[in-house]
Formats: sequence, structure tokens, C-alpha cells
Amino acid sequence: MKKAALYMTMAFLSLIFVPTQMKADTETISAGSSTSKSAEAAHANTLLSRLFEIKKLNKLELNSSEKKQLRDEVSGIKSELKELGGGVYLSVGAIIIIILLLILLL
Repeated sequence: MKKAALYMTMAFLSLIFVPTQMKADTETISAGSSTSKSAEAAHANTLLSRLFEIKKLNKLELNSSEKKQLRDEVSGIKSELKELGGGVYLSVGAIIIIILLLILLL
């Protein structure tokens, strides 16, 4: 019984120190990438301005091949903006599991 309690205590203590190590690693990465984020933001702004220009175009005067090129360009810009946006998406099931784990652990 004493060995089981000792093993559980050691496992719990080892799990406590893992997040601090992971946090230290991500802080060094984010500090170096601050300049690239501003460049990405500028690139995203140029892409958005191009989308607004395409939206303002009079598409009735264009022939079918030009319209197709514009559609391809718009879809490429939208996919590139999605890549730049990133983000973390959680499903409802994942949120419920996280809440249950927090309730059980705390």
C-alpha cells in the first residue's frame, strides 16, 4: 500500500513539472517570430485589399476566361488567408470532456 502511494505521488509530481517546461519552450519560439507575424499581417492586408478590388470590378464586361481567372485568384486568396489565420478549433465533445476532467481533477 505504501509503495502504491509513493508511485502515485511520484507520477503526480512528474506531471506537474511537464507544463512548465513546455511553456518555456513556446515562449522562446514566440519571441523570435514577432517580426514574421507583422509581415504576415501586412501580407494579409494586401490580400484583403485585392479581394475588395475584385469585388468592385464590373464583371459584366469580362469574358468567360477572365471570369474563370478571377474565380481561381479569389479561391487562392481565400485559401491563403485561411492558412495565415490559423486558430484552434474545439468541438463540442472536446469541450465537454475538458470540463468533465476539470471537475473530476479539481
